Amino acid sequence: MSLLRRLNPSIVPVSSAERMRASVGALVGIMLTGLLSRMALGNSDALPLLIAPMGASAVLLFAAPSSPLAQPWSILGGNLVSAVIGVTCALAIADPVIAAGSAIALSIALMLLLNCLHPPSGAVALTAVVGGASIHELGYWFVLLPVGLNTILLLVSAFAFNNATGRRYPHVAPPAAQNSHETVDATPSHRIGVLPDDLRAVLEQYDEVVNISLEDLDALLHQAQIRAYERRSGEITCAEIMSRDVLTVSPETSLKAAWEVLVRARIKALPVVAPDRQLVGIVTQTDFMRMSVLNQKGGLKLATRAGGLVRRPGIPRTVSDIMTRRVQSALPETMIAKLVPPMADMGLHHMPVVDHDNHVVGIITQSDLIAALFQNGRAGMATFASGYAEAG
Repeated sequence: MSLLRRLNPSIVPVSSAERMRASVGALVGIMLTGLLSRMALGNSDALPLLIAPMGASAVLLFAAPSSPLAQPWSILGGNLVSAVIGVTCALAIADPVIAAGSAIALSIALMLLLNCLHPPSGAVALTAVVGGASIHELGYWFVLLPVGLNTILLLVSAFAFNNATGRRYPHVAPPAAQNSHETVDATPSHRIGVLPDDLRAVLEQYDEVVNISLEDLDALLHQAQIRAYERRSGEITCAEIMSRDVLTVSPETSLKAAWEVLVRARIKALPVVAPDRQLVGIVTQTDFMRMSVLNQKGGLKLATRAGGLVRRPGIPRTVSDIMTRRVQSALPETMIAKLVPPMADMGLHHMPVVDHDNHVVGIITQSDLIAALFQNGRAGMATFASGYAEAG
């Protein structure tokens, strides 16, 4: 039993809904591929409508659409390359066993070289060798019909079904985090800890094909680090550290009045709220500097030089003219660890806190977050030192 447990693959369990989604996707994909192939090729017995490797491709495309082995270039390049090699080996080598082995070996080597590794493509190469007289009679037409046709139809089905059911396909790697200050420095959260270069070096040392992209692995590790910090931070929430007496303005507030509030209160941002106190934007000192004083060349705007005496259309006059409308906010119960990435990497200095009706109930600044992290870290060190002393 112990041996059986060790041989059991450690696949992360998925929900019943995901299992159903993948199964229905394979059903839809294979049926559409078969039906459309029949419409294109007719019911001729000399030409197979579907080849067996498409079943294996469907498993990857619908059950593991984020896998590097399931991406469009992997299946298209892998199947076509393997089909060409399989037909060539079948024609050039008389012994089917030697031809089959050679086809598989050469297919793997070329797929790895061309970065289009797709496991079912090995079955495509094998089918070209041992598929019988009907396959052999096709010769290199086998590459286009049915391999090429089946592959394209299954790819189109996977694209439509996966995206319609909430799974992004093709699985494009998320863009690398960019420094919000447009400098070459890495973002703050990627300057310490496990870095993408560390992952790349370890994978190169591992020297095996891993069925997950480097970008996805980095993203999962980053989320795991945040989750681990949440556990260590004692589950401090935004409600515990936020400022509750929040100064706000409305979209109709004049820029002069809003600026006076910023200066008088010595703050750098004001949430913008509707009459029902729902958050609709935020206005910062940067917005004033960017929109109200300087032109694109760094000189004073004409309206500013004229003292604003001439009322011209297009000149910002109220908060709604310069505020940021897409505001990232947090709930009172949000763990403060989740605020670290946006404030560290995205350059956010203020995070409005809203209730479930989007009413502003507080605000957190970078200073609030740093103080909370510092106090929590100091408390953790004190607890450790106390336990160490008692143990001694």
